Amino acid sequence: MINISDSARDRLIHLLDSDGSKNSFVRVGVESGGCSGLSYKLDFDGNKNEDDELIEDNNIKLLVNKKSFLYLVGTTLEFSDGLNGKGFVFNNPNASRTCGCGESFSL
Repeated sequence: MINISDSARDRLIHLLDSDGSKNSFVRVGVESGGCSGLSYKLDFDGNKNEDDELIEDNNIKLLVNKKSFLYLVGTTLEFSDGLNGKGFVFNNPNASRTCGCGESFSL
């Protein structure tokens, strides 16, 4: 399960509404790269693939491919709009190490 905080939900709804396309899903994933080995990916998508898990939380429909899902179980997606920076933050309990910017991690 992946959880979406209220602040992330509000920002995602705003972005989905302002997007001119018909994207109805938020796609989250993990890919190789970043200074800690794995990096988070967040995008919008209008199509569900065969290998996607569909997760609905806090009125948001998330798509996660099965490989990424293993790395993200228990993660909470949050949005920060404070002095320390603005953007989405993945609070992943599975990460044993994260980089300084919080965009990559390792297990």
